[in-house]
Amino acid sequence: MNGVVKVTKDKQFRVTRKVGRMGNSLGVSLPKALAEKLNVSQGDEVEFVEHEYGEVVLKKVRQGQLPEHVRSEVLAAFFDVFEEDTGIFEDLRDR
Repeated sequence: MNGVVKVTKDKQFRVTRKVGRMGNSLGVSLPKALAEKLNVSQGDEVEFVEHEYGEVVLKKVRQGQLPEHVRSEVLAAFFDVFEEDTGIFEDLRDR
C-alpha cells in the first residue's frame, strides 16, 4: 500500500493511498507522517466524519472521563438527538 504525502503551498497536508484488502474488509494504511500529525498509534480509535459535498475528515477519537453522575447511555442518547437535529441547532446558532 504505497502512497504519496504532499504539503501544498497553502499548507494543506495531502496523502494519497491505495485501498487494500484487510481480511473481509477494505482498508487504508496511514503513513507515518500522518499518524504523527494525528497523534495516533496502533490500537487507537479514529473516526471518519462526512461533511457536505462528500468531504470526509479523519479524526482521532478523544476518550474522556464521564463525571460520576452521568450515565454513558444518557450521553449516547444526547449525541443521537444532537446528530438527528443538527440543522435545528445550526438555525438556532445563526439567529
